[in-house]
Amino acid sequence: MSEPPETRRLAHVERIPIRWGDMDAMGHVNNTVYFRFMEQARIAWFERLVPEDDAWQSTGIVIASASCNYKRAMTYPGMVEVKLYVGPTGGASVPTHYELRIDGDPVPYADGAAVVVFIDMKTQKSRRIPDAIRERLERPGTPA
Repeated sequence: MSEPPETRRLAHVERIPIRWGDMDAMGHVNNTVYFRFMEQARIAWFERLVPEDDAWQSTGIVIASASCNYKRAMTYPGMVEVKLYVGPTGGASVPTHYELRIDGDPVPYADGAAVVVFIDMKTQKSRRIPDAIRERLERPGTPA
């Protein structure tokens, strides 16, 4: 997950409202919710990337590792913009990177990463990224 930023490309942007219930007793968005924001963006990206008749039927994804760097506390109300970037594809996996901002603020509230592994839904084992999906992942200039 440590490839240089210039090898990453923007693949998806998701806007997610902060809910009152996302906050904890400390009065800010709970740290686990940051992972949920990244997850929501990742699932929306995957469902755009993989053909509808294939997504979650024969091809799925799991996470091999995930991380989050908390920079500033988020609070209610607000709209989180999650930018999802992809790095160079491997045989069965692709690194994803995230920036979380609120309401157009140029300074990120958090950033994170996750290694996404493609799986065969029947066997629940990793599988080589299908060629059609790989082409979309590697096509420069267009979000996946």
